Amino acid sequence: MAPFNLSVDDLIAQLEQDLPDADPVARVGEARSRARALGDLGDQLIDHFIRAARANGASWSQIGDAMGVSKQAAQQRGTGRFARFTARAAGVVSAAQALARDRGNPSVEPEHVLVALLEAREALAAKLIGVLGHPDALAETARARLPQPADSVPEHVPFSSGSKQLLEETTQAALDLGHNYVGTEHLLLGLLRMPDSVAGRLLTDAGFTYDDTKKTTQAALAGLQHRIKG
Repeated sequence: MAPFNLSVDDLIAQLEQDLPDADPVARVGEARSRARALGDLGDQLIDHFIRAARANGASWSQIGDAMGVSKQAAQQRGTGRFARFTARAAGVVSAAQALARDRGNPSVEPEHVLVALLEAREALAAKLIGVLGHPDALAETARARLPQPADSVPEHVPFSSGSKQLLEETTQAALDLGHNYVGTEHLLLGLLRMPDSVAGRLLTDAGFTYDDTKKTTQAALAGLQHRIKG
């Protein structure tokens, strides 16, 4: 892991020194690999090399391949992580950050997002959970699985590598449904795309599956569209 006194300029210089002959897209992939252990600096590192690759003429498809995500997910990352989030989805993410900070946790984990989803009772995700399972019992279980308080917490609580993966899975879930926005329902689907995470296992153990939740989401959205048109 890189020392905490490194700046993003140091990390850029180190990567360029290590890969002097690599093309810009290969550097995006390497930046992503190194970023997993770097916290917020890692995001800046990836963003720098995405901009450099784009300036060098790389396509979003090439950058997506280097990052291990779709072209659309790479493009959304390059134009702002939360640019397409609805107000309620962005509110859930903010609530998850606040929950982590209030509990003295040093990073935002997917289980913080799950608890925040369950508490946003007017949002579509909470309503879907109410249709497919027992939200109160799930909320109690999820709160019990939140991390223990740490001795010190940064003023800005960063996203863990798991939460960053969740944001990518959430974007991919939205794209799979053909949506150009990210709502709370996509956050729920994103959690279900991570069955090995604590939050993913909690949902699976409660009887939720990705396919059933996706179908229920599609039906719910179709019903909303029908009522609007009517």
